[in-house]
Amino acid sequence: MVRPDSNNSVSRAVRGMSRRRMLGASAGLCGLSLPGFLNLQSQAAEHQAASGSKAKSCIIIYLWGGMSHIDTFDPKPDAPSEIRGTFETIQTATPGIVIGEHTPLLAKHTEKLAIIRSVNHNDSAHGRGMYWNLTGHQPPRSGNIAPKREDWPTLAAMISKFRNAPKGVPNAVRLPYPMVDNGTLQAGEYGGWLGAKYDPIVMRPQSGDPFGGVSRSLGSAVLHLNEVDFDRVSARANLLASLEAPVGTKDAFEGFDHFRDLAQDILLGSAVKDAYDLEKEDPKVRESYGTHLGGQSMLLARRLTEAGVPVVQVCCAAGDLNGGKGDMWDTHGDNFNRLKNNLLPVFDRGTSALLQDLEDRGTLDETLVAVLTDFGRTPKINGGKGRDHYPSVYSVALAGGGIQGGQVYGSSDNMGAFPKTNACGPADIHATIFRAMGIWPRAELRDPLNRPFPVSDGRVLPLL
Repeated sequence: MVRPDSNNSVSRAVRGMSRRRMLGASAGLCGLSLPGFLNLQSQAAEHQAASGSKAKSCIIIYLWGGMSHIDTFDPKPDAPSEIRGTFETIQTATPGIVIGEHTPLLAKHTEKLAIIRSVNHNDSAHGRGMYWNLTGHQPPRSGNIAPKREDWPTLAAMISKFRNAPKGVPNAVRLPYPMVDNGTLQAGEYGGWLGAKYDPIVMRPQSGDPFGGVSRSLGSAVLHLNEVDFDRVSARANLLASLEAPVGTKDAFEGFDHFRDLAQDILLGSAVKDAYDLEKEDPKVRESYGTHLGGQSMLLARRLTEAGVPVVQVCCAAGDLNGGKGDMWDTHGDNFNRLKNNLLPVFDRGTSALLQDLEDRGTLDETLVAVLTDFGRTPKINGGKGRDHYPSVYSVALAGGGIQGGQVYGSSDNMGAFPKTNACGPADIHATIFRAMGIWPRAELRDPLNRPFPVSDGRVLPLL
């Protein structure tokens, strides 16, 4: 159970009372007003509920570029053709839920999925939209936002703050690329003010048909374990240990030492190295994910969480948006062919294989799967047969980790233009993820100045 920081007076009051005592207390308890008491009671119930959550690890599938909600999770078959598009809908395993025709494998797994169709925010730029969805907070500045240490930490970093990995296992991993736009790495998927040691490391599977387009690392360290001579690494580590003497202060080298030691532990240990070797996987299971790098990354994500990595993020797209060219979800032009032929087959096969694999292994209840994206796409098809950026409403999905599948939360209007019922935002998705992970959504994080911040300021959606 994750407990709030002891410096918070409300948190101390919540922690010091049982649920039974809270319900029996008077409105004047500790000088609280009635609204304050009711809020305290609500927090106590939420905190108690979080402690009973099931998820031990989280796999984030991120659709970089902005997935079209209308062509996937929120189709509009009765809308005019310039809205509806060329795709048909298909029935799913859940009566009453229909989705786009080019996700037929996922259609068999809707009993595991909670589809949220009413997410929205107010920023139509890719990097800032990604920042909204991976930090749960409004972007801190305009323009193309490269990472800074004063940024809010990414979701993977925040989860890893409350979920310690075993020695030699990274706190958080990104696969298979960092995200890039306009020639820069993007704020939103780093440790921010939690510090460099909370930056999720980047790994790439040993094989897989690549996404079309450009996927630059731009100086971000990418770990290729299949290219490492382990005997040589061991010999060099022993030599370094015999020659090295401490220089300067401990704080000055904390980040450097952390990554050096972690890299050495990963290279010389067994857990992550064994997980990385996909040749050790059952051939039938590996085949179910497909031969594409996207599917192989999802398989590696499952193996890494089993090795003890608390959270793994998979970018199911080319890493560089590259002006909307290549296999990423920025479908300004030729939306329907790109979705049908390149993007949806990889996403559909890999994600459905992951859900089936987790169920077969008996670990779906303890592994939360979150499908996130920048924003949706415009309801109206443009002159290039594409759809443009659209944050006013879009869809995401959650599965496993105690999430009750076979449901849709919220809705958009009949044109897929705005939320119609149960509007929610990225902060609410985060609060729900934290709740599923057994992390109290108001648990405190501390920045370098020791200022307290709640891990989320959203509300938990009724999906658990």
